[in-house]
Amino acid sequence: MVKGIAYSVLASITFGVLYFYTQLLGALDSEQTFGWRIIATLPVLTLFMWFSGDLIHIKTIFKRILAKPTLLLFLMTTSVLTSAQLWLFLWGPMHGRGLQVSLGYFLLPLVLVLAGSFLYGEKLSKFQYLAVLLAVFGVGHEIWRLGSIAWETAFVALGYAAYFILRKKIQTDNLGGFWWDMLIILPVAIFFTQTGDMPFLKFLEQPSLILVVIGLGLLSAIGLGSYILASRYLPLIIFGLLGYLEPVLLALASLVLGEKIGAEEWLTYIPIWLAVLVLVIEGAIHLYQQNQRKKHLALNLQQYSKRVDLEDKT
Repeated sequence: MVKGIAYSVLASITFGVLYFYTQLLGALDSEQTFGWRIIATLPVLTLFMWFSGDLIHIKTIFKRILAKPTLLLFLMTTSVLTSAQLWLFLWGPMHGRGLQVSLGYFLLPLVLVLAGSFLYGEKLSKFQYLAVLLAVFGVGHEIWRLGSIAWETAFVALGYAAYFILRKKIQTDNLGGFWWDMLIILPVAIFFTQTGDMPFLKFLEQPSLILVVIGLGLLSAIGLGSYILASRYLPLIIFGLLGYLEPVLLALASLVLGEKIGAEEWLTYIPIWLAVLVLVIEGAIHLYQQNQRKKHLALNLQQYSKRVDLEDKT
C-alpha cells in the first residue's frame, strides 16, 4: 500500500514539475517541444517496459493487428487523441493557458462519472450527484461569462474521456497500448522537430538543450511508469482519489508561473474544486466504512475462535 501511494504521488509531482520544466525549453516552440518529447520518451518507455516485463503487451497487440488489420485504425485514433493531449499539456503553460488546461483535468473525473452512468449503466451515489451538480454550475457560469467554455478545458475533459473509453473498448488499456500510440505518432513528431527556421541551429547555439530534451523524456517516462506501477499496487478507489493530486498541482504550478484567476472566474473554479472535494469526502467515507467492516469481521472471527477453543477444552 505504502509503495503504491509513493508511486502515485511521484507521478503527480513529476507531471507538476513538467509544467515548470517547459520554461527550460524557451528556445523551442510548442510543436518542436512536442516532437522532441515523443522522440525522447519512446526509448525510455521501451527500456522501462523491458525492466518491468511489459514488452509482451507490444507483441500481443502486434499479433492482434495482423489478425484484424482494422485494429490499426482504432490505434491511430487513440494515438491522435493522446498525442494531442501531450501537446496541449506543454502548450498550455508555454502560452499562459495553464489554468484552462488544469481546469480540464479537474473536470475529467466528473466527465468519466457521467460516461460510466450513460454508457455502462453505472449508478451515481448521492455524493456523485452533488459533485456533478457543482461541476455543472461551474461550467455553466463559465459558458455564461464567456459565451463558451475555454477550448483547452473542453478538449482535455472530453478528449481524454474519449481516449480512455476507446482504449477500454478495443482492449489496449495497458502500457503496450500507450507504446503503440507513441510509435504511430513518431513520424509526425519527427516532422515537428524540423519546423521553424534552422531547428538544429538552436542546439548548436544552446548545447544544454540536448540535456533538457533528454530530461524531458526521462520525466515523461518516470511520470508514466510511476502511474502504471501505482495502479498495480493500489486498490482502485485509492488510486483514483490520489489522481486528483495532479490537477491541484497543475493549477498551483500555473499560478506560480504568473497566471491569475480573475475575480469573475472564481464562480467557475470554486464549484469545480468543491465537486472534487465532495468526491474525495465520499472516498474517505467509503474507506472508513470498509475499514470498520474489516475490523468487525476480524472481531467476529476472534470471538468465534475463542468459542471453539472453549468447546474443545470442555
